[in-house]
Amino acid sequence: MRMIRLLLILTLSSSFALAQMGSTASHVELGAKLSVDKVTRGSNFQTVIKVRIASGWHVNSHTPTHDYLIGTVFSLKPKEGYIITDIRYPKGNRLKFDFAEDSLDVYEGDIAIFVSFKASDKLAVAVDTLFGTVQLQACNNQICIAPSSIPVTIPFIVVDASEKVNSINQDEFTSSSETVSGFTQPRNELADLFESKGSLVAFLAIFVIGLALNLTPCVYPMLSVTVSLFGAQTETNPAKAFLKAVVYVLGIASMYSVLGVTAAMGGGLFGSWLQSPWVLGMIAALLFAMALSSFGAYQIQMPYWLTSKLGGTTGTGIISVFISGLVVGVFAAPCIGPPVIALLTLVGTKGDPVFGFWAFFVLSLGLGLPYMILGTFSGLLKKIPKSGAWLVWVERIFGVVLMGAALFYLSLAIVPKYAAYVVPLTLFVGGIYLGFIDNSGKHRPKLKKIQWAVGAACILLGLYFANGMREPGISWESYSEKRLADARADGMPVIMDFYADWCIPCMELDRNTFTNGDVAKEARKFVRLKVDLTHFDSPEAEALRKKFNISGVPTIVFLNSNGDEHAESRVVGFLPPKDFLNKLKSVTAF
Repeated sequence: MRMIRLLLILTLSSSFALAQMGSTASHVELGAKLSVDKVTRGSNFQTVIKVRIASGWHVNSHTPTHDYLIGTVFSLKPKEGYIITDIRYPKGNRLKFDFAEDSLDVYEGDIAIFVSFKASDKLAVAVDTLFGTVQLQACNNQICIAPSSIPVTIPFIVVDASEKVNSINQDEFTSSSETVSGFTQPRNELADLFESKGSLVAFLAIFVIGLALNLTPCVYPMLSVTVSLFGAQTETNPAKAFLKAVVYVLGIASMYSVLGVTAAMGGGLFGSWLQSPWVLGMIAALLFAMALSSFGAYQIQMPYWLTSKLGGTTGTGIISVFISGLVVGVFAAPCIGPPVIALLTLVGTKGDPVFGFWAFFVLSLGLGLPYMILGTFSGLLKKIPKSGAWLVWVERIFGVVLMGAALFYLSLAIVPKYAAYVVPLTLFVGGIYLGFIDNSGKHRPKLKKIQWAVGAACILLGLYFANGMREPGISWESYSEKRLADARADGMPVIMDFYADWCIPCMELDRNTFTNGDVAKEARKFVRLKVDLTHFDSPEAEALRKKFNISGVPTIVFLNSNGDEHAESRVVGFLPPKDFLNKLKSVTAF
């Protein structure tokens, strides 16, 4: 029924437009006023866009009732030295019209759109102008006419910081009605879940999200570290092994709760400081040290002064396992940000640290559930093989896996573009070592055959992964304001891939999604731009993140041929080839 209504509206709109030779621009007037008489270099300033709608007409609000209606949107023509820091639209009025069954969210009469800007401190002292457009679609009580993108000009003078600046038009800014943020935000399904289903169902969904995070490659090192830690335990009592596994998971949960709340309250990318090369290098060093321990170089133990104060080995075991959980919780932090951006946004919006703690605590419990099971059974490994040779070889397996994880994080810190090659390299070299060099099964024929089989399988798997990484994919251009403006002038749709060298889901997209033949073919219809946010605290990266409202990486933004974002198609995190292809087609069909 809704689609029939849409077709009817479009048909009436087209007929009316042809008959009257008019458009929305014929029924709307625009003007702009500044909050200051001059703009100081490096300062923030505001502009109010005044929109006067002809009597008897209305325009759809910024958040129209139905997704097929064209909302009111202000867009700035990109210009070096200026970024938008906020846009505020008036709240619409719910009115009933003859052509629609439901009440619609619209604007009537005079409205104001408030736009906040940040000026670079490197601007030249001169007269300057910003150019923008306001997209609107006008309707009366019977029909809607063709939408228009109406130009708006904002002239001003740029002055040095030493010159006096006066506030002007303050009545326009202080007497404004209630407004809503106009930055494009992906729909937050978690927030909707809290509102519609209640806290119990929503927290259960958060737990499931945490459980699903174990499917991402970022947490694979946690598997090897967990098995290595508990495999080295001497505990053979199932109840005690389970208790230690629970304490271990509580350590992981505590770390993530603190990291999540800190990131949400700070408004930055999740675990941003953990993504620095220095921290990644320290994680690599820790994993390397654990790998050497698995190879028998030494045994990692808690210091005696701490064990004596904690009252013996039982207390030390519990405390050391909890601390291990805290440390292991850091390993996945650099790259599981995208799957929890919705939760970060929700916590940041509520501004409630208690809610933030429990939300991330529940998420962490979901993340840690497999490790509780793994830790329990890994702790019982000592009960399974009675032979020393078998145990030695299992320790060597742990060592190879930990060494691979150490190389992975080290490559992220030094040469991130080659980090993905660590997996096949570890499989290939590890297979040779475990299967044909390690002499644990020298006097155990049965063990030796298993070593050969495992070694050969690892070598073949490593070659398979290495071969799959050579496939061609989408060809990209580096982002520039000029290239984006040229695409808009040429009427070309645009894909912008916001990525970082340390971002593992970004690598997944590059290897698995962007190499797909159908995806690469469909992407040729777009201008394809890579936006590097590796140094996300730099002024350039911060400006881009604010301009396009980027909360984390990877984020894929689609612009249609008019240069406007197709918000429904925005991608945050990894997306398989089939789903990504559907996103591409939805933009080209728009």
